[in-house]
Amino acid sequence: MELWIPITILAAFSQNLRSALQKHLKSKLSTAGATYVRFFYAIPFALAYLVILNQVFDLKMPNPNAEFVFFGIMGGITQIIATGLLVYLFSFRNFAVGTAYSKTETAQTAIFGLVILGDTLTPGAILGIAISLIAVMAISTARQETGLKSIFSSLLKKTALIGIASGTMFGISAISYRAASLSLGGEGVAIQAAFTLACVTVLQTVLMSVYLIAKEPGEITNVIKNWSVAGLVGLSGMVGSACWFTAMTLQNAAYVRALGQIELVFTFVASYLFFKEKSNLSEIIGIIALVIGILVLLIGT
Repeated sequence: MELWIPITILAAFSQNLRSALQKHLKSKLSTAGATYVRFFYAIPFALAYLVILNQVFDLKMPNPNAEFVFFGIMGGITQIIATGLLVYLFSFRNFAVGTAYSKTETAQTAIFGLVILGDTLTPGAILGIAISLIAVMAISTARQETGLKSIFSSLLKKTALIGIASGTMFGISAISYRAASLSLGGEGVAIQAAFTLACVTVLQTVLMSVYLIAKEPGEITNVIKNWSVAGLVGLSGMVGSACWFTAMTLQNAAYVRALGQIELVFTFVASYLFFKEKSNLSEIIGIIALVIGILVLLIGT
């Protein structure tokens, strides 16, 4: 098994855990505040991880260059914008359609990867991504009466356009992180990914701190008061991000993001085991199709 596969699965699992913890925090913090903890509390863990790789494992610290700075800033900003657009979708009654369109991130990542980095896809991988894309979009609209029909009939509606824009920003962010990490060269993917993660996390924390101070005074104080759960968000978020960055340094970002959709499987399993939530037939079919798409992707690569 190629190393990027288990690393991506761990990234998806950690992201799922972080999302569950953030959902718990949402009752105590604003949307921006709950998002902010992901970056703020991840900084000490990200820096500690980088120092351990450098001091304990004796991996040389990379030397940043202009390309790294450009793509690092691009990735950090587009990820914040993408997250903001996704959160904005929840203010609409029919947000499910927009969320479904945001899942085009993987397909858009493949396009951006080809244009920006020259990353190509095998025919089998393209088929796997296409199957998983349809599956994820079907799952996103499974609880709507019209299901997949609502996706195609709503292509030019506001929620769909916001969802596509969110997917675009996520796609650019993924490719930017891969480009930034690869630009460092050096002694190995671990230190490259860790250095990129630390720099981007600091940047995103600074940007969001400025926003919260200007728009939501007092929210940073609330974030600090909820340090116990927020700290776990930071830790799980750092582990997830470190794995994402490492996997995308090792492999085509489109492959990584496509396999990362296995997070939905974890979500449904957790919902059934811990919250006793039952899935409808469309969701079950969608999950099965998603797993098939991921298997085709792995075989195709």
